[in-house]
Amino acid sequence: MSSINFKLNVLKRTGIGLGACLIILYVVLWLVLSNVSVSRHGSVNLNFGNIVVPSGRNRDWADTSDLIKGVTVSIAEQRGDLGFGNDGTDHLIAQLATGQNIKSVNRILQQAKPWGKVGSHRNYDFTLCELTVMLYAFGGKPEVLSPETVDHMIDVLMTEKGGSPVVWTPGILGLPLRDTENHILMTEGSRYLTNRWIAQHGNPDPIYDNVQNGLEGYVLGYLKGMEQAGLHEYNSRPYIGYTLRGLLNLESFASEPVRASARRILDRMNWDYALGSLSFRRFPPFRRQSGRAGETNLDGDYHTGVMKGWLSLGGVTDLDIRHGAQHAMWVGLTSYRLPDAVADWVMSKPVEYFVQIGHGSDGSPEIYSGGPGYLITAGGVANDFGRQGVARPTTLMLEDGAMDLKELLHVAGPGESYREWNNTGVHRRFAVSAGPVIVPDAWKPSLTYGKWSFYERARQRIGVFSSDSLGIFCLLGAGELDTLAKALVAANSDEEKLKSRFQWPGGSAIEYNVFANKDRWVITSVDEKPADRDHGRWPLMKGNVPGYDKLVHPAADPLGQTSLRHPDLETHFDRGWVIK
Repeated sequence: MSSINFKLNVLKRTGIGLGACLIILYVVLWLVLSNVSVSRHGSVNLNFGNIVVPSGRNRDWADTSDLIKGVTVSIAEQRGDLGFGNDGTDHLIAQLATGQNIKSVNRILQQAKPWGKVGSHRNYDFTLCELTVMLYAFGGKPEVLSPETVDHMIDVLMTEKGGSPVVWTPGILGLPLRDTENHILMTEGSRYLTNRWIAQHGNPDPIYDNVQNGLEGYVLGYLKGMEQAGLHEYNSRPYIGYTLRGLLNLESFASEPVRASARRILDRMNWDYALGSLSFRRFPPFRRQSGRAGETNLDGDYHTGVMKGWLSLGGVTDLDIRHGAQHAMWVGLTSYRLPDAVADWVMSKPVEYFVQIGHGSDGSPEIYSGGPGYLITAGGVANDFGRQGVARPTTLMLEDGAMDLKELLHVAGPGESYREWNNTGVHRRFAVSAGPVIVPDAWKPSLTYGKWSFYERARQRIGVFSSDSLGIFCLLGAGELDTLAKALVAANSDEEKLKSRFQWPGGSAIEYNVFANKDRWVITSVDEKPADRDHGRWPLMKGNVPGYDKLVHPAADPLGQTSLRHPDLETHFDRGWVIK
């Protein structure tokens, strides 16, 4: 009996040991694959594609607005005590910006000590980034930040100086992990700007010369990687706000080459936002944090709060920031302003357009079909090594005031797990996926024909086909709804064929595979022409945005110039913006 017990104990210990080894192997493999994803991202040039990023700026923007003042006052007054730490520095900035408790803030800063180290899981770079904007916004105003406070900030609190960037952070089990985009921007941007401040205020030591110590080259190289591959943490919840902070500091306070690179990145980010949003609402796929996959609000990403801050400086009123007010405050502390056309397209969509945004082989594409009063947003795929990507339902946004996914017509599938979805089945005015269409409770059909239902809402006419394994919605054109509906149903009367082919009445045919592998666009062909399905190789943006897409034929455009802007698309800034 004892021999049997002994053998059982040996087997049990062996099993436990093997299990522990497998867990360790899994963790190491995850770290390696994550490092490959993060490390290689900037080295992969996706190319710009055929859509021009607007950069022209001919407007006068205000320095502040009632919205910026309001959020700053709210942050200044949101708690009674003052402190220095991971959650207190924004509060100190707001106090200085509003002229409250100036002596107390200076005293707190002079007595403060660094509370941690930089990098993921340590997070002192969040505070460094805040100290940097505080230094540049108020360091030249002794009535706000005293010289003694500035000296203490530089000598003690600004811990990162010199020319040696920190790009690795302790990961799981203490193994080194390549640090993430927002942390590198905040850490190295703050190091760069601390050096710059010291050098510009009389210290000739070459360790603070960003050109001589090599840091300018490093920062420019890192920004170049972001320019050619886009953001690694695209649409991140919550890190997009901190990425914006790091870039805004560099665009406002760095040397001209660094400022120009940061400005180009910001311009592209904001152009992506303009084309992927409707009335400050958006629902794109994202990378980091996957724990936020269940968030269904349409204005919860921090980019929206910052965007509202910028537009308020252009005279847009009646804006409410429900999420990210602390990031919107940054708009009043930094100098970046939107390109004219980007601001216009955030506010309204003058014409129909279709864009495909690439995020590389381990990212999700973004696909948008939009126009006056509507936006179809592809939910994308969760296709990354580190399991930080989040696919989302494919949605139809209208000008109807919806603020949550449950209020939108949407489709996803197959199944319930977003990691299994391929929700890339979006084309012009059309969406398809391997699951039923979810219709909001408030929507009532105007017509039904079998599995087809038709809706009239917010001046749009929508056709919906829904079964357990196939969901389609499309936007109909002008005309009598009953006539349009009958024509659509007749053109797609064969339900078996509809599983892979949709026919616009008298127009285009779209073919698709709703069970396509996640590395392939669901759309397989349009009008018998094979689609470019390898979305991992898509450029940063391609498609059709009238007035902003390059001429297609080299013979007609030997110098690669962009097409002229249509006169109907001229800026309407002076006429004012209206949110419907």
